[in-house]
Parts: sequence; structure tokens; C-alpha cells
Amino acid sequence: QVQLVESGGGLVQAGGSLRLSCAASGRTSSSYAMGWFRQAPGKERDVVAAINWSGGSTYYADSVKGRFTISRDNYKNMVYLQMNSLKPEDTAVYYCAARYGLRLYYTSDAMDYWGKGTLVTVSS
Repeated sequence: QVQLVESGGGLVQAGGSLRLSCAASGRTSSSYAMGWFRQAPGKERDVVAAINWSGGSTYYADSVKGRFTISRDNYKNMVYLQMNSLKPEDTAVYYCAARYGLRLYYTSDAMDYWGKGTLVTVSS
């Protein structure tokens, strides 16, 4: 089992930046892929970014390419999402997710563990 806790959400003006963090605990000695997903009110949960166990492979949704950066620190069991040039349409609850395995996973149904989410609100 892996427990995931997100932090770093909040209210920011359009054009601003936020850095989300995800702390993993539990069975963290195994290799696992990580991802950030988001769900806006009335919409489905979609992938934002994903990273494989080593950090050598990443995936970004088209809507965030060039603005968001996913990274991880396996020594600290942390995953981060640096969000720059935020837009009102980035407003959503952001979830951290994990899946055991060596390759890159970036779909909701592929992930095994989920955090409870952190709210990001971007004002215009």
C-alpha cells in the first residue's frame, strides 16, 4: 500500500505560479510511476502530467505543455508539479496518483493509489 498526500494548492491570479507537492509513504521501496490528474467542477478527471519511476520519461497533457513541469525526488519520496503561467481554466482539484511498475503510465484507470486532492483556484 502507498499513501499519498498532496499539498501546495491555493488561490492565485492568472499568470501566477504554484508548486504542488505529493508525499508518498508506505510501500515506497518499490518502483512506481506517478502522475498528477485534475478534475474541474462538472468535468471528468483528466491527466495533467506523469513521470516514470526513474524520472527519465514524462508525459504532459497538451493543455499544460510548456507551462507545467513534473519532477520527483525518490530519496524523499516526493513528486512535484511546478505550474507556471496559470490560467483560469487550470482551476480544479489536483490529485496525485501512483502505480507500481517501471514504465510510464498516464491514464486514470492505470493508477492504483490516489491522494485526496488539493484545490487550485486561478482568478482572472
